[in-house]
Amino acid sequence: MRKALTGVLSLAVLIGTVGAAGASAGAATAAEPDAKRNSPAAVQGGEASNEDIKDRILAIPGMSLIEEKPYLGYRYFVLNYTQPVDHRRPSKGTFQQRITLLHKDTDRPTVFFTSGYDVSTNPGRSEPTQIIDGNQVSLEYRFFTPSRPEPADWSKLDIWQAATDQHRVFTALKKIYAKKWLATGGSKGGMTATYFERFYPKDMDAVVAYVAPNDVDDREDSAYDRFFRNVGTKECRDKLQAVQREGLVRRAPLLKKFTEHAAANGLTYTTLGSFDRAYEAAVMDYIWAFWQYSTLADCTEILPDAKNATDEAVWDAIDAISGFGFYSDQELEGSIPYYYQAGTQLGSPDIKQPWLGHLSRYGYQPPRNFVPRSLPMKFDRGAMRDVDSWVRNNAHRMLYVYGENDPWRAEPFRLGRGAKDSYVYTVPGGNHGSRISGLTEDQRAKATAAIQRWAGVAPAAVQADPTKAKPLAKFDTRLDQLNGEIERDEAVLRP
Repeated sequence: MRKALTGVLSLAVLIGTVGAAGASAGAATAAEPDAKRNSPAAVQGGEASNEDIKDRILAIPGMSLIEEKPYLGYRYFVLNYTQPVDHRRPSKGTFQQRITLLHKDTDRPTVFFTSGYDVSTNPGRSEPTQIIDGNQVSLEYRFFTPSRPEPADWSKLDIWQAATDQHRVFTALKKIYAKKWLATGGSKGGMTATYFERFYPKDMDAVVAYVAPNDVDDREDSAYDRFFRNVGTKECRDKLQAVQREGLVRRAPLLKKFTEHAAANGLTYTTLGSFDRAYEAAVMDYIWAFWQYSTLADCTEILPDAKNATDEAVWDAIDAISGFGFYSDQELEGSIPYYYQAGTQLGSPDIKQPWLGHLSRYGYQPPRNFVPRSLPMKFDRGAMRDVDSWVRNNAHRMLYVYGENDPWRAEPFRLGRGAKDSYVYTVPGGNHGSRISGLTEDQRAKATAAIQRWAGVAPAAVQADPTKAKPLAKFDTRLDQLNGEIERDEAVLRP
């Protein structure tokens, strides 16, 4: 389990306030009526009454209820939806895919969120959901448990099949939620939102993709090397490199501690093949992990004199950021669908780390090493090239947000001459949790105004002056996260 750090990132965010005076009637009056309609005392008989919205959702063929959880101002449902294992041959079996629905009002726009991994069954809002004060549908990515066919035909785990999952969910729910729809997600979720738009460009009204890597040529990763040569300050880079070097210089005593740690915690390393490979993988992650999860301000917390530190201090320094248990069979189990896709379509980073000299035995290990050998893998070199070309030439109402100091920004999505009403913004000093709320004031307002315009809820004051744009929903400490906060169990070399 990743122990990582400090935070300031999220898959859902923005401190906001309700629309300014002068907002259009629809946007300005949305919050109060919705709260009344969704309260326990709601009047029965309207389309937004307590029973009615659930009945309408469950009337969709293939939709079933797992549970409903109360949340003030919303209805929150955890659902299953029946999907074909193979959308090209739907008669060849089905599986149950988990969905959550944060319902506010059918008169509000809807955000379609995916993390690209599993789905949380607790209520939460993505940043665009807060910005537009809308509904949110969240989808679990196919093959992440429990949304996995049994038996699992892993050849049906690809970006087109996953995009078609989204297309079917959207098509089913659009009949109830008829207003504008926006796709969003962070990291692999941002990639997923992009792939959805590429294959089904007529479904969504806009896309907001956060910190989304774009590995067009998996064989050419020099952009990552350039990133690590220049990120942060030389002082910070030197301290990080010294800790990582000591992790390999002291391989013998720390590997002994690693095996003891595994035994004490019931961890095995069959997938990677040896304790030595797993130990080195965690050490090799250390610098990447620091910049993914941390900010330049956290450099003060780095072990100051690694060469003269105790073995225990070096162990603790690396474990706090990389997490020595992550590459165990037990922890990898939940990440197999990601590594499978990285090794068949998405691509993965390979960096040189020359400061380690010849201390590394295995280098950056490829995704194949993190997937059981019983699963065949063949890489499709055309998949990401196709998506990249499509975005450059066809992006329409797409917004990308990156963090300046996030390693995954080294290979971003770029807009070409064919892009229309689309934008790429970078959060100064931001990590892998960068969000619109972390942008400069001018860019934050422009991005917020664009999202509200795309969703059809921009207040009149914002239409007249985009610099006045703010989220339409107030910040909720239970539903929303701050810029920079990041999931603590996210894998370092997973986007």
